[in-house]
Amino acid sequence: MKRVGDVVRTAQGLAVLRAPEAEKPEFGTEVVDENLTEIGRVVDVFGPVARPYVAVTPNDEVRLPTLIGSTLYAR
Repeated sequence: MKRVGDVVRTAQGLAVLRAPEAEKPEFGTEVVDENLTEIGRVVDVFGPVARPYVAVTPNDEVRLPTLIGSTLYAR
């Protein structure tokens, strides 16, 4: 699994992650937590090229506030 980033906040129904490096995930990439539970999919990459932010749209059963501070991964 490849690390997508850490959830730094939620905004407009999305989880916003800070990527650890310049390499970014592709749009539509499935995002999971450390237990391999599907969290959602990548819908946007924005911000500085060296360390971008990644927006993830969560699945219906995911509660966004519980994700803040979590590390998420690409499957």
